[in-house]
Amino acid sequence: MAASHLAGPVLVIGTGLLGTSVGLGLRAKGVHVYLSDISPTAAGVAQDIGAGVLLDNQQIAPELVVIGAPPDVTAALVGDALLAYPNATVVDIASVKGSILAGVLADSRLGEAERSRYVGTHPMAGREKSGPAAARGELFTSMPWVICAHDGAQASRVKAAESLAIDLGATMHRMSVTEHDESVALISHFPQAASSMIASRLLNAESHQLALAGNGLRDTTRIAASDEKLWIQIFSHNADALVPILTGMKEDLDRLINTLRNPQGAGALLDLSQLMAEGNAGRARIPGKHGAPPQAFALVTVVIDDRPGQIAQLLTEIGDAQINIEDLRMEHSAGHQVGMVDVSVVPGRRDELIDVLTKNGWKVAQ
Repeated sequence: MAASHLAGPVLVIGTGLLGTSVGLGLRAKGVHVYLSDISPTAAGVAQDIGAGVLLDNQQIAPELVVIGAPPDVTAALVGDALLAYPNATVVDIASVKGSILAGVLADSRLGEAERSRYVGTHPMAGREKSGPAAARGELFTSMPWVICAHDGAQASRVKAAESLAIDLGATMHRMSVTEHDESVALISHFPQAASSMIASRLLNAESHQLALAGNGLRDTTRIAASDEKLWIQIFSHNADALVPILTGMKEDLDRLINTLRNPQGAGALLDLSQLMAEGNAGRARIPGKHGAPPQAFALVTVVIDDRPGQIAQLLTEIGDAQINIEDLRMEHSAGHQVGMVDVSVVPGRRDELIDVLTKNGWKVAQ
């Protein structure tokens, strides 16, 4: 076990998905963790799965306090922790930063010395499932962790916040609260809103329509299964950054609707082509593996029988051929006992992979 940067103990206040995952990750590094939550059940589950020990009424002097609560109460809990633990660095892991910092700065109980021990952070990791039972100690491994130190934060406190991210295996990014909130509005909050709105269109769909659904619909609605109670708070706390993005999408939707009202009209097909091209260009800007654009890899689609061991066998044979898989996706064929596995490899290995799989008896769709 590699040595941790934090000496501990660490107090985690809020034992939901993220807070419990922090506890599990730190315990795996040998750091002593205390747990606290307004819900005894949530805290009990977190303790039972090994995220730490419950903080009862014992007096502790934590090195670090991690606030893992919903945005609506985070600022108040930060203030409480700064007062209760006068030597501790206090960080929060909420997904909005500007409103929380404003709340901490406006807390009349706090002086400059207390506020200097606070550092806002945001681990860019999560799951559709919520609660401590969904927590994973590896949740933050190689994921971005944003450090949003305010102007009055002590350098030693910022270092403690960074040590938390390092100990949990995350990749650190440093941003101002404004840069952070604008960034997550675009790459996280906006997709959530779009996914939820798409999924809401399915409420009155006929079952025979949904039976035709493939990975396209599943992909675009996957995050619509997220915790609605949390997202209500996120949307409201980051509304200023989210509204301009939604307004831009509304303009694009209006443009598309107007074009489709007369799809054979002058310039209609060109306009549709431009909309699709803009989407293609935007999609191409999303970094893929190692920061490479998605189109940097070649795709090979393999048809497999829907029976145990097929995927394991496929991956084993690709590995035996010393061909590295850059990405992998699977889709079932509706009404048939087969599935399609999309294997992404570097372009120079595509033909070799097809030859290997074909010789081994796999059905490769070209």
